[in-house]
Amino acid sequence: MNKKVLIIEDDRDITDLVAIHLKDLGYILHKAYDGEAGLAKVLSENYDLVILDLMLPKLDGLEVCKRIRERDKALPIIMLTSRSEEMDKILGLELGADDYIVKPFSIRELLARIKTNLRSVEAFKEEVSKSTDTKSELQIGEMLIDFAKRKVTLRSEKIELTAKEYDLLAYFARHPGRSFSRGELLNAVWGYQFSGYEHTVNSHINRLRNKIEKNPAEPTYIKTVWGIGYRFVEPDEVE
Repeated sequence: MNKKVLIIEDDRDITDLVAIHLKDLGYILHKAYDGEAGLAKVLSENYDLVILDLMLPKLDGLEVCKRIRERDKALPIIMLTSRSEEMDKILGLELGADDYIVKPFSIRELLARIKTNLRSVEAFKEEVSKSTDTKSELQIGEMLIDFAKRKVTLRSEKIELTAKEYDLLAYFARHPGRSFSRGELLNAVWGYQFSGYEHTVNSHINRLRNKIEKNPAEPTYIKTVWGIGYRFVEPDEVE
């Protein structure tokens, strides 16, 4: 089945350009030119991915992103931002966007981001299918990760994660004790290497810590390795 993508963008030239290229690749593209119309479409139809502009009439992209996440934790969201919107870009990631791209952008880069975000769930499912039954779950401390169901529980309570938050946590958990730079995580989990996009990793780490750590300032599971990046604890480090 062809993937269905929604672009919420008030610049009709950008929308039309993206539409031409996505249709050429076989995607089904829907359009909305303001935040209210875009949110209404998300709430009434099923999409595989949303491209969301930050600055929108009627309802801005940050609010749209927040409301989408209240309904759907897993729907991939790529946020479009301008170079002058640094703080809003960070806030967009903190509210649940999976990725962002800075205007002006090349259509080739946007298409690459779309493809990698759409592939991420399928890639992790394929990885799970190749695992043995003994590796389908990981218990570490009070956290249980069920790779087959893409489900995380903490003290027997389900933790609601976005698709990328889960992908990042699962990648960490499969490599306990190993230190990763932000660039390595960006390449491994998001599938690309573009300088200047470290905020994507940092924001997802912050969101994960807020959800799985008792004290995010003194994390138990995801440790900061100064001068390198981050690492996931080994089982014998957790009480």
